[in-house]
Amino acid sequence: MKRILILCLISFFVFSGCAWFESKEEKPAQELARNGMDDFKSRNYKKAIESFEKLKDWYPFSKFAILAELKIADAYYFLKEYEDAIFAYEEFENLHPNNEAIPYVIYQIGLCYFDQVSTPDRDQSSAEKAKSTFIRLIKQFPRDKYAHMGKAYIDKCDKSLAEAVFEVGLQYYKSKHYKGALARFKSVISDYPDVGVHYKALQYIVQCEVLIEENNK
Repeated sequence: MKRILILCLISFFVFSGCAWFESKEEKPAQELARNGMDDFKSRNYKKAIESFEKLKDWYPFSKFAILAELKIADAYYFLKEYEDAIFAYEEFENLHPNNEAIPYVIYQIGLCYFDQVSTPDRDQSSAEKAKSTFIRLIKQFPRDKYAHMGKAYIDKCDKSLAEAVFEVGLQYYKSKHYKGALARFKSVISDYPDVGVHYKALQYIVQCEVLIEENNK
């Protein structure tokens, strides 16, 4: 009888203890989520990241953990810390591939790359990565609103890439390497039609062909 009583007491403390820990866990997680969102809305992104990181680390199975993962990525994006933002968005996509926020996440990855696109005379790898990301978004979620928004950025990426190729052609032209220039100007026409660069490319194509013919006489 004594043994049964002891077992009952142990069971009581074990189960009541679990319930106590559950309620304590849920309340701080909710508080961290609220604090993080308040800081995020106030554009205090670094402080928001601190709250969301604590939420992730302390309560990984909380219903607020997914929110924290996504808002960490958003906070890094608004801080213009694009590498960290891309890593966080990609981690979210890998962990939650079927989450309803995935179209938004892919769109944001594209924006991270696009916001790093530089002038035509600089490296255009960011434009290429942005374009491929938006194309992936459209292929995976063709009817989603973010896919529709991504289409406009593809055109902007194409224009940046076209201007970069045109710039290379122009350098060849100025240094009197007309065949190299002609090849670049023609690639602008074939690879990036109707993005606002083809007209001036056509003009240089004519000039290159005339100069090449004159040099061959």
